[in-house]
Amino acid sequence: MSSAPPRILRPRDGTRLTRRALLAGIPALGLGSVALAGCTGSEAATAAENILSISLNQTETHPSYLALTFFGEKLVESTEGRWGARIYANEALGAQQEVVQLVSDGSVDIAVISAPQVENLSRAFRPLNLPGAFRDIDHQMAVLNEDSLVGELFSSLEPSHRLRVLGGFTQGARHVYTDRGPIEGPDDLAGLRIRVQESDVFMELTRALGGSPTPMAYGEVYTALQAGVLNGAENNEVSYVTQRHYEIAPYFTLTNHLVGLDYVMANVDRIHGMDPADQEAFATSFTAAQEEFVRLWEEETASSIAQMEDAGVTITDPDDDAFAPLVLEAGRSFLDSAEDEALYEAIRAVETNSAAASDGGEG
Repeated sequence: MSSAPPRILRPRDGTRLTRRALLAGIPALGLGSVALAGCTGSEAATAAENILSISLNQTETHPSYLALTFFGEKLVESTEGRWGARIYANEALGAQQEVVQLVSDGSVDIAVISAPQVENLSRAFRPLNLPGAFRDIDHQMAVLNEDSLVGELFSSLEPSHRLRVLGGFTQGARHVYTDRGPIEGPDDLAGLRIRVQESDVFMELTRALGGSPTPMAYGEVYTALQAGVLNGAENNEVSYVTQRHYEIAPYFTLTNHLVGLDYVMANVDRIHGMDPADQEAFATSFTAAQEEFVRLWEEETASSIAQMEDAGVTITDPDDDAFAPLVLEAGRSFLDSAEDEALYEAIRAVETNSAAASDGGEG
């Protein structure tokens, strides 16, 4: 295989860094993980053109990192060592906004990118990121794997940005938790200050559910709950437990208002540089990694729920008609084109083995 010319990265300070220079020093600092069978880090570095660089903003214990490691192992096995992967965790290659550009220009091969960052590239992705789009994780994964539904969208960034969406890793279902309760409907949330991300979608959604949205940095939530500045927040079970918010907000309500998603994006030229058999192995390995992520996430969620129960958290599962119609109404309010509406409704219509399609509480 002939060596490709080094790709050029130009950092903010104006210096000139090649792709090789950008990536070479990171593993020596303990920030990279090599998934290449039978190779040490130094041996793997000699075959750098066959190693896919993957950027991640999570730690080495997060399901994303573990699933990507699994992807690398599968890729090595299925390509008989021709391709492997090196994962750069903890934003070692930069924040997501910067990394998107690095993947676009080929300095980095693959990255896990949040939904807002992908929307910044193309507004067409918004229907997948709205409240009410997905019923649960199974439904979300079924949609991501439905090429007839999302295939054109996932390849739409190739001409302009050289980016292809491979699929995604779920963020799980998000729910509301509060310092008082139980919360069984919107009236119980009236007047409660609920922490939200600085997002028009989350602001409007929280108002629709009955609460008073309060934008705040995530790291400030615990002390704000402690001081009574906040009455609650919204997130998945895993984050609720790891941040120990149950110590101050012990009422957890299964509002299921959003099933979040992180996208996995790749530089399309890097994929095209593989021979057809290796491209097929790449796709198969990634599908397996998505499945492994779901397994890891559900395992961690179950563990978190057990910890919540042990801590005496009151978990309330409200009636289907308490919040679901409001969630759907909020989601639909952000659809401002016929194309968005068509995709949103097509997503909602996808059925899974775990449950029949639901109309979100509408009659």
